[in-house]
Amino acid sequence: MTKSGNPADWSPASWRGKPIVQVPAYADQALLHAVEEDLQTWPPLAIADEVRRLRRQLGRVAERKAFLLQGGDCAESFAEHSANQIRDFFRIFLSMSVVLTHSAGLPVVKVGRIAGQFAKPRSSDMERRDGIELPSYRGDIINGTEFTPEARIPDPARMRMVYRQSAATLNLLRGFAHGGYAKLERVQQWMVEFLADSPVAERFSEVADRISEALDFMAACGLTAETVPQLQSVDFYTSHEALLLPYEEALTREDSVQGGWYDTSAHMLWIGDRTRQPDHAHVEFMRGIENPIGLKCGPTVDADSLLRLIETLDPQNEAGRLTLIARFGSEKIGRHLPDLVRAVAREGRNVLWSCDPMHGNTVTSATGHKTRPFDKVLSEVQSFFEIHRAEGTWAGGVHLEMTGKNVTECTGGAVAIQEADLGQAYDTACDPRLNAAQALELAFLVAEELKKDRASRPSPFAAAAE
Repeated sequence: MTKSGNPADWSPASWRGKPIVQVPAYADQALLHAVEEDLQTWPPLAIADEVRRLRRQLGRVAERKAFLLQGGDCAESFAEHSANQIRDFFRIFLSMSVVLTHSAGLPVVKVGRIAGQFAKPRSSDMERRDGIELPSYRGDIINGTEFTPEARIPDPARMRMVYRQSAATLNLLRGFAHGGYAKLERVQQWMVEFLADSPVAERFSEVADRISEALDFMAACGLTAETVPQLQSVDFYTSHEALLLPYEEALTREDSVQGGWYDTSAHMLWIGDRTRQPDHAHVEFMRGIENPIGLKCGPTVDADSLLRLIETLDPQNEAGRLTLIARFGSEKIGRHLPDLVRAVAREGRNVLWSCDPMHGNTVTSATGHKTRPFDKVLSEVQSFFEIHRAEGTWAGGVHLEMTGKNVTECTGGAVAIQEADLGQAYDTACDPRLNAAQALELAFLVAEELKKDRASRPSPFAAAAE
């Protein structure tokens, strides 16, 4: 693979000479340096070969030969870390991928927001409650959720806890992905079970039945998990926002096999909408690593700024290097996305376009809870596909905040969560997530959009037939 990063004027620490936003001011600098030195000696979480494999798979997405499903917690927490929670997320995520694979007729690249998503940018440095003002909660990697002066002090030692929890999570995910738990027939059964008690069961039963029939046909032909190893394991990758750069730098290593610097905290990292300033620290760090990277694109980015960022982050224009994650909101996507898509296409950039329908559709309910109406989420996804269809470009992925639990954080969907229901199971550490039923419902609705585009794509069997 051609080196995308590592220019001569870059090093893992070169970001330290740039302006920076959305980072804490650590009072104990000696402890910060001690933690950084510790982490520099600890084993990598993601392996360079795995990262390179993901880049190749994302390259196929950019070439319209696959689809990206990326999703998981808005912010992982120390308090909610359990094997059952990881298992439930994995089950619903793979069920969604089966639905999308069947409808798109394409492989689905599976990337979780997990095993590292512990930092969150905030719109304000301070939070006020009942006349008391304290520093905002910025994710468990930085401070605590409790509204006390002690909990809100940024603590560098939390980076060690994040590493250990991420390592444990990744270990279990690798076991699930490659230990037989992810057998295709088992995933199909999970999907059927999820639908069994769902109000959308009747609407999507035809798709579920066709998937079951396809598996029965494959089994009759002797294609089972026992005879075809690919049917009993999956490639599953991790990702998070590269927000806390001391942590990211400490886990950045030079590959001894092929060279190049890799941020081994995850397979894929992204730059948030609040930290994408071209001359600032986050862009500086990300331009030099070999990982596939994402760039959140919101209403405040214009075409010229976006093209400048693309040139900085992907100077060699390599498919699979850069994913543009659109997050505008259902009411703004039609005004902003078409111009960006046209500008990028005009310049011949080999980027992957993905839709984040969550962050632009956050509202505050009458009960005081932050929430996201399901109909707004769906509307943005549909607009995303329609815009790309009109421009002749590829709507290559979705990026969701979701959980495998039956939380009540986003209103609507077939489960018809009302504002009055939000307090029943509002468990998020930061932003509202789709619950398991809503996430699967959205997967079926995305699948309907993918089916519309299926006829316009060459068959994946065409090359083999020739």
